[in-house]
Amino acid sequence: MQPVTSPVNVLVEGITDEAVARRLLAYAGLTCGAVYGKSGKSALLDRLPNYNQAARFAPWLVVVDLDQDAECAPPLVRSALPDPAACMYFRVAVRAVESWLLADAERLAAFLGVPATSIPPDPDAESDPKRTLIALAHRSRRSAIREDIVPRRGSGSRVGPGYAGRLIEFVMTAEDRWRPSAAVQRSDSLRRCVEALRALGTGLCERG
Repeated sequence: MQPVTSPVNVLVEGITDEAVARRLLAYAGLTCGAVYGKSGKSALLDRLPNYNQAARFAPWLVVVDLDQDAECAPPLVRSALPDPAACMYFRVAVRAVESWLLADAERLAAFLGVPATSIPPDPDAESDPKRTLIALAHRSRRSAIREDIVPRRGSGSRVGPGYAGRLIEFVMTAEDRWRPSAAVQRSDSLRRCVEALRALGTGLCERG
């Protein structure tokens, strides 16, 4: 079986997830193709059967948050995609993609401006990784981080106005950016995702 040389199309919930998917594909030595979705989880799951049909002919990576939809990833996978196509790689972040960022404790602590010891040691066990990350940013010694990531009082928003931009910066462009190689050591759901992508890289739509 020849290694995959065609781009891997991507389906995600939002722009932060897109950045994470792009970084993971690059880490696995794969090329990112077109990126679809970015309109939330419900819209993604509604259209998933259509994208699954497309995955009969080309490789696809889908990343969704587990949130509180199930106790663990397998039930969500079975309900959302009971019959995955050969080239469909459906991965679940437990419980949200922020847990994968928390898993690189050293780099995230440096980016947020908080002690590394304040990062939870088992990010996949966090019931709400987004809330955990925001709470960490609230303690940042850097006012710009607090202003961008922490929701403003009375705004009614769950996140700050620059939340997505800051996370994308951390994943993609920061001097000390997110390291999948470190994060897989602390997040089992991320490790499984990376293993699936590496399997994809060893042979066209050959599951490992």
